[in-house]
Amino acid sequence: MDSKVDKEMDSTIVDKELNSKVDKNGGGDDVGTVEKSGAGGSGELGKKVKNVGSVGSVSCKDMFFRADKIDLKSMDYQLEKHLSMVWSRGNGVYVEKPKEEWEIDLSKLDIRNVIAHGTYGTVYRGAYDGQDVAVKLLDWGEDGIATTAETAALRASFRQEVAVWHKLDHPNVTKFVGASMGTSNLKIPSAEGQNSIPARACCVVVEYLPGGTLKQYLIRNRRRKLAFKVVVQLALDLSRGLSYLHSKKIVHRDVKTENMLLDSVRNLKIADFGVARVEAQNPKDMTGETGTLGYMAPEVLDGKPYNRRCDVYSFGICLWEIYCCDMPYADLSFAEVSSAVVRQNLRPEIPRCCPGSFAGIMRKCWDANPEKRPEMDEVVRLLEAIDTSKGGGMIPEDQAQGCFCFSAARGP
Repeated sequence: MDSKVDKEMDSTIVDKELNSKVDKNGGGDDVGTVEKSGAGGSGELGKKVKNVGSVGSVSCKDMFFRADKIDLKSMDYQLEKHLSMVWSRGNGVYVEKPKEEWEIDLSKLDIRNVIAHGTYGTVYRGAYDGQDVAVKLLDWGEDGIATTAETAALRASFRQEVAVWHKLDHPNVTKFVGASMGTSNLKIPSAEGQNSIPARACCVVVEYLPGGTLKQYLIRNRRRKLAFKVVVQLALDLSRGLSYLHSKKIVHRDVKTENMLLDSVRNLKIADFGVARVEAQNPKDMTGETGTLGYMAPEVLDGKPYNRRCDVYSFGICLWEIYCCDMPYADLSFAEVSSAVVRQNLRPEIPRCCPGSFAGIMRKCWDANPEKRPEMDEVVRLLEAIDTSKGGGMIPEDQAQGCFCFSAARGP
């Protein structure tokens, strides 16, 4: 039954396409030409179609037409519409599946070069409807590599990310443009040595930020360090973005410098909502080790219930990283960090040259007791109150002049 209906629908699509072409050309040019072959191949050639309604009655087996005159794009669109329909057995009619409000028009998307590789997929630079965008392709494993359970988990992760991101609107949150669930073939450029990505991989499209990640920016400035006013500006951007997320009951759960992006004038924007979720009313409903080691709060590492204060802890680690332009716990393994953070209250060493107002915010944010950590809106107020006119930034190692910050280089 279904097979028969599909064949009829496909035939109808072709018929409509041919009829449309004949209508547009009045049956008087090559587009409407049908060559009917007789027995032995000596059929009449060049016969013009005069009766539009007769095209559908000509056997597909007997039809020939010029491929360069067919609107294949239109036929692809019609076929896609057909494939996206759902057969309703109850009343025997086709009902078109409604589009999600965040779904994009893939015909307007131009995917170009790779700019990053991540755990969950590959990020490309591209354009959407004339706007510079970043396109994150999430591999659903539809080529048979991933198991059914893994594919289901990836689909759930994608839906979760889109559900969180598409409703956000804040200057310190990367702007969401749209997404696709993979209902159409994506034109993905191939590169030597690049892993094959299924043509139906889903994608998330966001604004393109040319400054790269905050992590990359800090690494570039590891030796010369940042002016204190720049440190506070970056910290304020991040704190305002997190305060906004928390006001919307959203917990990011993976706050780290790699997930923060910079625009052309160094404004910071939060990105990557792959593990973000709406905060549960009951903290016991939010458990499990979610995040990145080194930034994860003790209660998360210990498998205890947690809430938005886990983001505050991670923010405190980011503050240290922004100030020092260094990597926390560079000389410890992940296992050592996890154990020491929970059992020995391990935290990064704050340099002596760090102003007390800034160091105090770090300590408050990474307090072992979540209830003692400040809310992010309070952190914003504390940072706004800091006076940066007299400097106070981290002193470069070759200009120490009596400041015993770090005696040896740490991190990458």
